[in-house]
Amino acid sequence: MESDPRRVVEKGYDRIAHRYAEWIEEIHGDPRLRFLTELTNRLPAAASAVDLGCGSGKPCTAILAEHHDVLGVDISVAQIELARQNVPRARFMREDVTRLRLDPGSVDAVTAFYSITHLPRDEHAALFARIARWLRPGGHFLATLGCGETDGTVDDWLGVPMFFSSFDAQRNRELLEEAGFALLIDEIVTMREPEGPATFQWALARAEPESENDYHTCDSFIS
Repeated sequence: MESDPRRVVEKGYDRIAHRYAEWIEEIHGDPRLRFLTELTNRLPAAASAVDLGCGSGKPCTAILAEHHDVLGVDISVAQIELARQNVPRARFMREDVTRLRLDPGSVDAVTAFYSITHLPRDEHAALFARIARWLRPGGHFLATLGCGETDGTVDDWLGVPMFFSSFDAQRNRELLEEAGFALLIDEIVTMREPEGPATFQWALARAEPESENDYHTCDSFIS
């Protein structure tokens, strides 16, 4: 079995690009569009956004690209090819998100839907710090994070080996705050994948402090 987590993720998504697009349609209670709306409601007109781990571009990159200038980034060649077909209005780059280089203060928003869990957790802090530097003052970061201690490759995820890595929710909060983010939304949400329940932490953070009145945290379960 491949030992390099990046190669595991790259090869896995290259193999299941079409299957994954079908699989996400089978998920019940996926809250990504709700949180994406929370983000877009805070963006200026014609904002610049970067979607890390954009996959096929559906649905989130496509929605962002309707009104904003979007760069989608993914390590999978197959996913990038699908994204270019699905979202011709956006720009796409095949790249490891931990090696992506953007100018400081150059974007209004960064999103990462279900992608950071595929990066070794020891690299999360450095990535959060880079994202904070990419954002303009007051820019926003929306991320799906794991909320349990996980670190390794599973043998069979949608028919391929896949790497997952995460800290618990409290450690995620600490890492975001240490990177200079103020948490605006922090929710633990359980949805139903075809294989069973799956729980993630959703974080919407701002690159400069906000009033404490704007922050909320809660747990929710979508049945």
